[in-house]
Amino acid sequence: MYLIVGLGNPGRQYEATRHNMGFDVIDKLVEEYQVPQAGVKFNAMYGKGRIGGQPVILMKPLSYMNLSGGPIREMANYFKINPETEMIVIYDDIDLDPGQLRIRKKGSAGGHNGIKHIIQQLGTQNFVRIKVGVGAKPKGWDLADYVLGRFDKDDRALVEEAQERACKAVELILTDSVDAAMNEYNKKTGNV
Repeated sequence: MYLIVGLGNPGRQYEATRHNMGFDVIDKLVEEYQVPQAGVKFNAMYGKGRIGGQPVILMKPLSYMNLSGGPIREMANYFKINPETEMIVIYDDIDLDPGQLRIRKKGSAGGHNGIKHIIQQLGTQNFVRIKVGVGAKPKGWDLADYVLGRFDKDDRALVEEAQERACKAVELILTDSVDAAMNEYNKKTGNV
């Protein structure tokens, strides 16, 4: 069983913001693979189903981004999931152009507070992540204001296409390997 986590913030005011990229990808996975929603457990919305024949739990922590680690740790413990081999975390990355994907097997938090809290709570940084580019913060902007802002029309189109690719990357990881997904999706896209 795989735990697939999308990071974001709960509440209407955060919908479709840069920081809710993980939530948006989970919503697409739910829709695309018709994963039934199971409700709320450990302060997270979750659903159980199959992607590429593999049993999965799709999860959106409701603890707010910077405290994502607690619900993830509890969900992983409850379902006896090893985060180092059976978990994928999907989130926004300001170091990537809008629409760019970057898949990693492990790594530091890279300044992302949600990832920082997950590493702290799990005691490891060895877990698969899919980063979806939201673009760099413009000079003079406050980082929080930027990541809690929304995309313009052009970037929104790039990002929606990237969310589709992120869903395909999840399926490839589950049916083949992380390496196969990295080879396929870490390439720069032509329009970026």
